[in-house]
Amino acid sequence: MFSTSPRTTGKNGSHRVEDDKPQVTSKIAAVVAFGTLTAGVGVVTGSADTPISPLAASTDLAIALAESSAPEPQSIQTRHVIEPGLETAKLMRSEGLFVRRHIDQSIKHASDGYAARQAEIKRQKDAEDARIAAEQAAAQAEKDRIAADEAEKARVAAEQEAARRPVVTVAKPAQGTFTSGFGSRWGTTHFGVDIANSIGTPILSAMEGVVVEAGPASGFGLWVRVQHGDGTITVYGHVNEILVSQGQHVGAGQQIATMGNRGQSTGPHLHFEVWIGGSQKIDPIGWLGERGISL
Repeated sequence: MFSTSPRTTGKNGSHRVEDDKPQVTSKIAAVVAFGTLTAGVGVVTGSADTPISPLAASTDLAIALAESSAPEPQSIQTRHVIEPGLETAKLMRSEGLFVRRHIDQSIKHASDGYAARQAEIKRQKDAEDARIAAEQAAAQAEKDRIAADEAEKARVAAEQEAARRPVVTVAKPAQGTFTSGFGSRWGTTHFGVDIANSIGTPILSAMEGVVVEAGPASGFGLWVRVQHGDGTITVYGHVNEILVSQGQHVGAGQQIATMGNRGQSTGPHLHFEVWIGGSQKIDPIGWLGERGISL
């Protein structure tokens, strides 16, 4: 019934087999079926010169029918589900983190700038304080130098003045009028001499010595007693004001009191006595005369 024999073209010797043919759709299966049926009944179409070849064998028909009836394979699809609320929250959180980081960076930058400015202000203040302190120290050093120079000048002047002055070993106890001498007077013994002058007249130590008493005394009101190097004591009575204290060292001619009218006195004057050996009272005129002092 076949005008030509089928040719072996596939791997398994069939006209079309599974490993060679493409996927057959339902329309192709219908065409194949129609061709098979036509070949089975011997239907001849076309011209006389062109023989009709069968479209497929029965095996091919079965395969085509099976493939056409099989369900089409499911394709894998990826779907993205978007939840607006969740996405909005994520976006807001992301924006919030970005804004927070930007704010933190701004705060840190401002804080660093403030700290740097404060450090610079402190540095400038410290430098200014140091400058002022240095100027004050320099000014104080200059004052100290000037004061030291003045003190040195005063010391030199005092030494020069002392060198020009004669050395005083004995001094007249007070300036004034000699009014009474050593001896009997008004039925008693007058153990000293009196030199009268106005209240406040300076009273001087007759020689260098140490003050052994300075204060109240019976009959004299106030007195001062000075002991000298040879043990002699000189006495100064009826004084108005005492200018030294007990135990003080005094020089010859140094003021020790002022003339007054205290105690048993007939007027402002100095009562002056000399005690040899600290107890023997002698006439002061002779003692002063021996030392070049006259009253």
